[in-house]
Amino acid sequence: MRLFRSSGVIGIAADALEFAIEASEDAHPDEYMGFLRGEDARKLGLDRDGTVLTDVLVIPGTESNPVSATVDTNMIPNDVRAAGSVHSHPNGVLRPSDADLMTFGKGQVHIIVGYPYTRDSWQAFDRDGEPVDLPVLDVDVRDEAFFDFSQADIDAELDEERR
Repeated sequence: MRLFRSSGVIGIAADALEFAIEASEDAHPDEYMGFLRGEDARKLGLDRDGTVLTDVLVIPGTESNPVSATVDTNMIPNDVRAAGSVHSHPNGVLRPSDADLMTFGKGQVHIIVGYPYTRDSWQAFDRDGEPVDLPVLDVDVRDEAFFDFSQADIDAELDEERR
């Protein structure tokens, strides 16, 4: 298993990983898909260079089924803090499929969360689909009101729009 260079992604915030696991479980039996954003490690109080994955962006209009998730690429923000992607495999397989590898070109790290959606059922990969060690970091991520919502909030808003 390879490690990221110190100037790259050095870990994932525990809260961001927990969100990805919970969103994956909530989407089951369908796949979940989101995008990862990072913050400079020094801004989070760490004494080292690199990026910590701190946010999981939920993209409006994402369509899911048990074997795939499709994102409307027009809805993906052009974000300088973009760092990769996260998606689930409801079948529990923690290896990227050929289709996954085709989407791994952008970003430094891609995470697959598998059934049963526990703290031990995920794996990070580089853009070539090679497994990487991604430490889970207990950092205090500042709250941004714009991103202060849950999957339940999103579902409720979508239900309201359908009525």
